[in-house]
Amino acid sequence: MLGQPCPIRQRCRVRRCSRRRPYYQARPRDEAPPKAAIARLAGAWPTAGSRRIPALLRREQVLVNRNHGARLRRERGLQGQGPRRRPRTAQSAHVSPRSPPLVEALALIRPDPVWGGAITCVRLQTECVDLAVSMAVYTRRLRGGHLSRHRAQTLTLPAWRRAWAPHRPALPHPDQGGQYAATAYIQTRHGVGAPRSMAAVGEATANGDAERLLRTIQEAEVALHDSGGFHDAYQHLGRFLDHVYQHKRIHSALGYLTPVEFETQWLQQQSIGTPIKLEKP
Repeated sequence: MLGQPCPIRQRCRVRRCSRRRPYYQARPRDEAPPKAAIARLAGAWPTAGSRRIPALLRREQVLVNRNHGARLRRERGLQGQGPRRRPRTAQSAHVSPRSPPLVEALALIRPDPVWGGAITCVRLQTECVDLAVSMAVYTRRLRGGHLSRHRAQTLTLPAWRRAWAPHRPALPHPDQGGQYAATAYIQTRHGVGAPRSMAAVGEATANGDAERLLRTIQEAEVALHDSGGFHDAYQHLGRFLDHVYQHKRIHSALGYLTPVEFETQWLQQQSIGTPIKLEKP
């Protein structure tokens, strides 16, 4: 009959919702603690986005999902800083002998099968300096670095020697820059029995992990600290790479662990024969 209320079961069927939906009453939540935590983490990690902030909160036992965290950040006016264009430093237009990429033949199942290498320009108040880095691709852990005022052919040698001293890569895999094709660099690698491999020209992802490390350095350190000179930049970059990047900055590719945590966990799991389980980003 007209005028009689429609049964709840039928209304829920028409609206395609659960029968419990009409009885649900939202409970007010105390959002002051997560807001304070998000403000503190956004200040400590200005470039962190909607995925990394909830991961950082979970490490502090604060459960906030991605959408909830994004809403709280918008309400506080906290937005991650977008990437900045990084100056090109690889001197790929050279006549030195090039090497084919050999990394596809190796399986990344341990910390040191493949090392990535790349160079970036660090702009200071009075000058520009260059930073060369070597990193373990599997763990994202920095193995060696060198800061220099001169973009010479020997720029990559100190970073390689610092990395080689305590570790032994199966395959160093830098980009096509002339610094990595220089005679001194090639002879040093041949002297220790390291094969030659380079990322293919025009393949942005062939050395993507090392390039991503340089982007992190530019966004999380160089862009946020106005270094006055070479010695100031040397101290700030050294602190960031040795302390912040290695021990504090989490990576989505590592299951939101730091490089040191991931490598330590890998070594522990190898001792008991249990594989590492990564958290989905």
